[in-house]
Amino acid sequence: MDRRLAAPFEWRVRVYYEDTDLGGVVYYANYLKYLERARSEWLRHLGVSQSALLAESGLLFAITAVNIRYLKPARFEDELVVSVALEQMRRASMVFSQSIRRDTAAGELLCTAEVTAACLRAQDMRPAALPPHLFQE
Repeated sequence: MDRRLAAPFEWRVRVYYEDTDLGGVVYYANYLKYLERARSEWLRHLGVSQSALLAESGLLFAITAVNIRYLKPARFEDELVVSVALEQMRRASMVFSQSIRRDTAAGELLCTAEVTAACLRAQDMRPAALPPHLFQE
């Protein structure tokens, strides 16, 4: 299945001092944390509890690939908008298109990423089919 399933979801975050390096610029690995948190909030927005999915179905998600492009730096105290768009839903994985923008009128694009998440059985970490009810349109 190769389709964008919905309008992009947006989650806002502020850059804290702990997110930055000595120069007040967001440390590169912290962009991955922002992307992860936005995907988690997207699932929550859809009514999907990852804890319940694990407890009831024994399923979890694991990131299997990330292609990230850093365009401009985010800085201490910036307000950011992190977007999540589901681009592909496969039998046992999902591909997301994500971006991070500065939350200003100009909305400067800071970072883009393509992220693949696999659905796994927690007991043996083997691929498992996405539950059919998980992402009904």
